[in-house]
Amino acid sequence: MTISRVTFLAASLLATPALAKPSPVLMVSIDGLRPGDVLDADARGIKIPTLKKLAADGIYAEGVRNALPTVTYPNHTTLITGVWPAKHGIPNNPTFDPLQKNMSGWYWYSRDIKVRTLWDAVHQSGGKVASLSWPVSVGAQSIDFNLPEYWRATESHDEDIKLVRALSTPGIVDLLEKTTGLLFVQADGESVEEDVGRTRFAGALIAAKHPKFTTVHLRGLDHVEHNSGPGSPEAKKALETLDAAVGAMIAQARKAEPDLVVAIVSDHGFAPVARSVNLIGAFVQAGLIRLDANRKVTAWDAEPWGGASAAVVLAHPDDAALMAKVSALLNQLAANPELGIDHVADAGEIARLGGTPMASFWVDFKPGYQMGTDPAALAVGPALVKGTHGYFPTHPEMRASFILSGPSVKKRGSLGEIDMRDIAPTLAKIMDVPLPQADGKPLF
Repeated sequence: MTISRVTFLAASLLATPALAKPSPVLMVSIDGLRPGDVLDADARGIKIPTLKKLAADGIYAEGVRNALPTVTYPNHTTLITGVWPAKHGIPNNPTFDPLQKNMSGWYWYSRDIKVRTLWDAVHQSGGKVASLSWPVSVGAQSIDFNLPEYWRATESHDEDIKLVRALSTPGIVDLLEKTTGLLFVQADGESVEEDVGRTRFAGALIAAKHPKFTTVHLRGLDHVEHNSGPGSPEAKKALETLDAAVGAMIAQARKAEPDLVVAIVSDHGFAPVARSVNLIGAFVQAGLIRLDANRKVTAWDAEPWGGASAAVVLAHPDDAALMAKVSALLNQLAANPELGIDHVADAGEIARLGGTPMASFWVDFKPGYQMGTDPAALAVGPALVKGTHGYFPTHPEMRASFILSGPSVKKRGSLGEIDMRDIAPTLAKIMDVPLPQADGKPLF
């Protein structure tokens, strides 16, 4: 039966959530999980008994208003800090690298986070912390048992497994392989099958080490939604597989920690996409980006950075003439309806949404369009994927998910829509640890 929805006001009148005592927390991110795929699961033909029961037994959001841009790394960092990217310092998935000196590197390293995290708060309060494949976790000193998310040899999974093993807490991979009977290669990656292995590792880790706080990132649903589209049969099957795996993980974890509170979160929603827009080519034609004969950038004055939305970074943001030239170009592009540009944000709007101050402008495409990466492509061509995210958080399709359930969480029902910044303070309160710099507030 579809979970009944109540308004925020009605839910607030039912009962005030209360906590009997501090509890350990398991936060599981199902990357790309749309709220409606849980709340309307029956109507959509999705069999997910674990997630439905967690929502029915606890509290849930109709949608989570998330960070600009609605991509994985900025939002996962908001989930553990309670602040937007402008404060926590993780502005996007890949680093801004117009000359490609970083070889398509991402924001993998925890030292780039500029504020206190939930990992820090728990660790400094004397609790143990565990994490499996959480973004921006490489080198996190506050994670006692860490299997970070990282890759470099993208054409060789086996080589990346060696690398992640070397970056993980010494001995922990060997322990989990022995305990579960799985090889690490079966529990690290972005496929649904590797997610299943990761949940088995997580359950075994909680049973063996009893952490107070555990973060787990499941990446397979996002991968399938990109390739097959949100709501596709393939995406539904992926979610059903993950639901069963999450259920088994929770059951194992609660044998070790009966008071465990489970937070199911996601970073963003998803939208179908059909068109790829050559925004970079327009900057090349305007002389703002210079290329060599192999179409490699040799110099730049302004460059778009993103996908479904694109931050525009200026080499010299204090140059009034450059600012005017870029503004005129963006206004010209936005006036062309074929390009599918929803609007162009200025620095003021970016600041209000908490986006990185690196951006002087931000181009938001209409759902169905995204920026391409080939400067020689047609102005508008077919997209290479069937689904995407990264649009402004004002688009309802980008809403993320939140479910909270456990013995110490007394309230049941809907919270309506919530702000993603409220999740970290809520979990901090459940674990009774301080997170004073968070801009969000506990949900109860």
